[in-house]
Amino acid sequence: MVEWKKLGEIANITIGEFVHRDKQNPKAKYPVYNGGTTYTGFYDHYNNTGKKIVISARGYAGFVNRVFDNYWAGNSSYSIDVNDSKTIWHFVYYYLKNEQYNIMSMQQKGGGLAAISKKQIQELSIPIPSLSEQTRIVSILDTFTSSITNLKQQIAERRKQYEHYRDQLLDLEGKEGVEMKTLGEVASFPKERISATLLNSFNYVSVENLLKSKAGRVDSENVPLTGNWAYYRNGDVLIGNIRPYLRKIWLADRDGGTNGDVLVIRPNEQLLPQYLYFVLASERFFEYYNQTAKGGKMPRGEKARALLFTIPIYPLQEQSRIVSLLDTFEASISNLEAQQKEREKQYEYYRNQLLSFK
Repeated sequence: MVEWKKLGEIANITIGEFVHRDKQNPKAKYPVYNGGTTYTGFYDHYNNTGKKIVISARGYAGFVNRVFDNYWAGNSSYSIDVNDSKTIWHFVYYYLKNEQYNIMSMQQKGGGLAAISKKQIQELSIPIPSLSEQTRIVSILDTFTSSITNLKQQIAERRKQYEHYRDQLLDLEGKEGVEMKTLGEVASFPKERISATLLNSFNYVSVENLLKSKAGRVDSENVPLTGNWAYYRNGDVLIGNIRPYLRKIWLADRDGGTNGDVLVIRPNEQLLPQYLYFVLASERFFEYYNQTAKGGKMPRGEKARALLFTIPIYPLQEQSRIVSLLDTFEASISNLEAQQKEREKQYEYYRNQLLSFK
């Protein structure tokens, strides 16, 4: 039989102190933890040493983090300092992380902002197996988390390399010997329409099912049943025109329909579709187009000005070479992301298996 104790019996639990965002500095040393899923900024001072568990008190109340180094705990987070000689703090972290869904389900939502009280945290039940068993479990789970962290670092580095080469190849405005044309000279907004009777969750695209940060699309949950809609075809580039700073873009691999909140851009014979996609997925384009946006909560890009954006024009053979190079980077990133997802699934499975005590 495994002994169980209340968290308040094996740890000192404290609420943090408020620090105004104006006093935080992105160049400061110490991360600030509050009611989010990670740190929210940096501060020049710390009020907690490391090797503690942080649980959000408000907002994402119940979300569990592990902090190794000194940090500032805000007034929307609890710091948990495990001080029991028979308990390893990493083990408590993993157990609480495994129970995170159940902890978050305890949220009290009176007054609008979800919250969890200090008493609720203190009353959480924690299993206390032998130190050798705790050490074994921590070692296994640390191996998984280390592997996941390593994959995230590889992905970040590969993205950095990809963006560097993409910018080197495509950000050529003003460089000698490079022909530049406006988007309107080599592409257009098609005017064809498609009947709603031909649309489904697979081929209907709106800003809702375009993913931010250039992550493509997912199937639509709201497909129109009547009327005629903007038609797009395989090889068109679709860009979300509401809040363009979200950088929603997709190279169509099918025919379908969309609405007026999405730009449909069709290249002419001077451009390969994949090449146009890479040009418009660049930060140079989104920085340019964001400057045209007008409106309050839901700013909309100025469609006509998108056609004034200038792009480098290479011969089709050179465009094909550039596309092949950038596709190689994207495939490498996708492979690493798939490995990360698989490793995260394994980690969650083994964490659940190892931490299911009775």
